[in-house]
Amino acid sequence: MDWTSAQLRSLVELTRRGTITAVAEALGYTPGGVSQQITALEKATGMQLLRRVGRRVELTDAGATLALHAERILTTEAEAVEALERTRNEVSGTLRVGLFATAAAEILPPALRQVRETHPGVTVRSRDMDVDEVYDAVAGGSVDLALGLDYPDVPIPRDPSLRVRELSRERFSLAVPTGAMSGRPGRPGRPGRPGRQKVSLADTRDLGWILPSAGSYYGRAVLTACRRAGFEPQVLHEVTDTAATLALVEAGVGVSVVTELMLRLRPSCLDVLELHETMERHIVVVCRSFAEHRPTVAALVDVLRTSADRRPPERQRQSGNTHLTR
Repeated sequence: MDWTSAQLRSLVELTRRGTITAVAEALGYTPGGVSQQITALEKATGMQLLRRVGRRVELTDAGATLALHAERILTTEAEAVEALERTRNEVSGTLRVGLFATAAAEILPPALRQVRETHPGVTVRSRDMDVDEVYDAVAGGSVDLALGLDYPDVPIPRDPSLRVRELSRERFSLAVPTGAMSGRPGRPGRPGRPGRQKVSLADTRDLGWILPSAGSYYGRAVLTACRRAGFEPQVLHEVTDTAATLALVEAGVGVSVVTELMLRLRPSCLDVLELHETMERHIVVVCRSFAEHRPTVAALVDVLRTSADRRPPERQRQSGNTHLTR
């Protein structure tokens, strides 16, 4: 039958995500574009693959059967690409990479510079996406590999079809409006004053917080840490964007946790306090297990790991007007 990989992938993603809109977001299409792919697939097969149920769509029996085989077809296709890459005398080919905002700004650019120098035949096409979506994007084949985040308190479920490799670890600190924690018993004073000490999450129980949705892995990880410290954070502003979070802290409307990479996204006038509690996030690279040894994938993963090894450890620093209080 005359169908395309894009059409099959749209069908497979529909089984994973359930709505045309969600498929469009995952694949970087418009909802109309996804509908066109499915319509073209129905014409190629001569069968109805979807039916509308209220405002949603669901797969027909034929659609579910084809989706099952489509996953196998796409996997075989990916394996063929790997085999073809291995016949070349040099590492070359195109990679689709998914990444989140911090990775787009701080991690991928130096890695791409190194890839151009060491593997000029490799072309990387990247796509910014919600960090919680990168695992599904790799599993569904919409990207070849992705940079993601994992949290020890709320670990990402491990899919046996995926390979997850840790690149680095970051420890969280507490970002607060300048001077907000000074003059309180047991709290550190302003930067530069003697007698500074660490702050506990419990010291923020009477302060408002700025956090992503509690449904996100990041939001759940922070909530878990706060509950372990004996309190429920007062979330005043539900914000996903890191730069917006820093701006709100700077404006004095709440506190949040930050890492050094997060602080680099926006020079800000705020205080950054070291926490008694150990809160970490792990930056990881994700690819499909069978593609781990694909030459282009292996080359980029090696570059990312080398880059992570060379990155200096977290240290006391000032970025713009950001004060780090130890």
